[in-house]
This record gives sequence, C-alpha cells and structure tokens, in this order.
Amino acid sequence: MYAVIKTGGKQYRVQPGDVIVVEKIDGDAGAAVNFGEVLMLGGDKGVTVGAPLIDGAAVAATLIETRKGEKIKIFKKIRRQGYRRTNGHRQMESVLRITGIEGAGEKAKWDGTVDLMTKAEINARARGLAPRVEIPAVKETTKAKKAPAKKADAVEGAEA
Repeated sequence: MYAVIKTGGKQYRVQPGDVIVVEKIDGDAGAAVNFGEVLMLGGDKGVTVGAPLIDGAAVAATLIETRKGEKIKIFKKIRRQGYRRTNGHRQMESVLRITGIEGAGEKAKWDGTVDLMTKAEINARARGLAPRVEIPAVKETTKAKKAPAKKADAVEGAEA
C-alpha cells in the first residue's frame, strides 16, 4: 500500500518503512508525526484519488532527526561593474520513517523498529571514526592440524 501526502508545499509518495526528508517539522527525535493531507491512496483494492483530500486517511511517521541540509551557494554578478557577491544557505530539514498508512478501508503498518541513528553518526561509522560495538569472539571447537615442515621432508628424500 502507498500514499501521496502533502507537507511543506511538496508532495511525497510513501510506503510503510520508507525514510523521507521533508522541510523542518517541530518535535524531538522519536516523536510521532501524523499527516492528514493525503491526496491519493493505492493498494489491493485499487487507487483512491481525493478531491482534493481523502477523508479519514492518515499517514503515521516517526521523527528520526532534524538537521541542516546541503549548502546552496548564491552568486550574484553584474558584468563590467566590479560587482560580485557570494552567499550561502543551509535549509533545515527533518528525516522521517513512515510507520503506517490507513484510509479507504485499508491499513498498512511497518513491523520493523525505528532506529534513531543520525546521518552524521552513520557517516562517522562508515569512515571508522565512531566507536563500534564489539561482538565477543566465538571460540573455536576444532584445532587446526599442523602441516609437516617442508624442509624436513626434503632432507629425508635426499638421504634416501
């Protein structure tokens, strides 16, 4: 089952379990967020299109983190006038995990657990900068047999 929701002036096609990045939503990490502006639902019973919204439909999500997005550079120039200005901007954004969709007589839930690990922590672990959780070593039950030394075999063959 999928839904098309509207938030922050944009539309997103979502399914249970999806991770989406939207414009900033107020709340702490782990907070539940509900979207009531559902424009379309699709599932086993077919597609339901709202006019403009579907009554009683809702999409549930969990807020994972609020962060700054990528930097956008603004460069202004007027030719032959010696006018150049450079500026930058980073928009605040929220990362959400879609946990459930319901409406039009259907329900879909995501049965996984929401991991609140931030993108910065994921990137640090990928570069080997974050501490890792150590897994205890598994004891070997069988010992490897030692191979005979090759020099000893060669010396015995020469003497014979």
